[in-house]
Amino acid sequence: MRRYLTLLLAFVCFYAVAVYAEPIDNDPVIHSGYGRELMLRGEYEKGIENLRRAYLFYPLNETFKRNLAEAYAAYGHNFYKQKKYEQADENFVKAMELYPEEPTYVLLRGISNYHLKKYDVARYELTRARALKEDSVEVLYYLGLVEYETENRTLATELWEASLKLSPGRKEIVDLLAKTRKETAVESGMDRGHSSRFDLSYDQGVENGFAMAILEVLENAANLVGAELGHFPEARVPVGIYKRDDFKAVTDSPDWAGGYYDGKIRLPFGAMNEVTPAIRGVLFHEYAHVVIFDLTRGNCPLWLNEGIAEMFGRMQYNRPMPEFGKAARRKTFSDFRRLESSFSSLSTADAALAYQQSYALVNYMVTNYGWHRVTQILAALGGGVSIDQAITQSLKDYNLNYEGMVSEWRESVEKEMSGR
Repeated sequence: MRRYLTLLLAFVCFYAVAVYAEPIDNDPVIHSGYGRELMLRGEYEKGIENLRRAYLFYPLNETFKRNLAEAYAAYGHNFYKQKKYEQADENFVKAMELYPEEPTYVLLRGISNYHLKKYDVARYELTRARALKEDSVEVLYYLGLVEYETENRTLATELWEASLKLSPGRKEIVDLLAKTRKETAVESGMDRGHSSRFDLSYDQGVENGFAMAILEVLENAANLVGAELGHFPEARVPVGIYKRDDFKAVTDSPDWAGGYYDGKIRLPFGAMNEVTPAIRGVLFHEYAHVVIFDLTRGNCPLWLNEGIAEMFGRMQYNRPMPEFGKAARRKTFSDFRRLESSFSSLSTADAALAYQQSYALVNYMVTNYGWHRVTQILAALGGGVSIDQAITQSLKDYNLNYEGMVSEWRESVEKEMSGR
């Protein structure tokens, strides 16, 4: 009995070493077990390498093949959660190479490419996912988003209505349908125009020459903003010119809003007929939002987003900053933490201060640290990190974090005011 227990203990010890240490090179079973253990521990690359070795030993073994495919999908999903959609897509493709007809992998690739704004790829994969199995809420929802963002609003509505039948009352779909129907009612009779990067729709009362001049300024904005931030979005950008009442109805924006970007640049210029310096400023401002959103995947605090947009807008039309001056004298600046989300609930005066204060801080950042530091922050945000982490990483040479940077900026403003 003692000899049996000794042998059993020796086997258990051997198995433990096989699972938790580097496996023997020519044992696919141990490679597979070790790889799965590594995946559970979050060591994705090492885990995939071991699962791949097991699969290459016996490529016809269904278990080894399935384990490897699921590992690629898990690694892709990990990247997806971090908004690293390129890396997510690469891994979903590898999973699909093993199981081309697996609907889940096809769906995940379609969703990743939607976020990458690669709409043709996203549409193809989502349509294929829909054909591989019965309609699902997620397939219809994301396919609707692709059609909506490529100006196929009627088809998007049909897809979301079908999705809502499968998941009645789902809020984001209900909200999208309400928004789309409102836009359709306003935009159905609009004229159309195009340029190399933009698709324009504009009210029939807008002069064609003015509409084309808007496109020309936006093309100039794309060149300047893209060069400064080192990024040129691949997807075409939709633009709409509305009468003021229609603009408010479509965007539900406050009265002080001079433009709006929600995936489409929306402009309340329906009564205008000349591109003034102020209008140029708005166009450069709104296009900057396009680039910032694309760079950060939407993971950008509003003060930084608006501050950068104001930088570009003020290159064209630099307005006075009376609210900023008052706040500087009284030392009553808004807390930047509170300016990380929406400005839409602010009064006209408070909103003006929020924009001017955001611009002042970004202007300070660019002047003292350079545009390249700002773009580093945007890139880090696009990688899924927090604004605190992004600033700390970018300004490590200055030994500054978020709070330190804001404090340094406040001190510079106070010093300037005392000098006056």
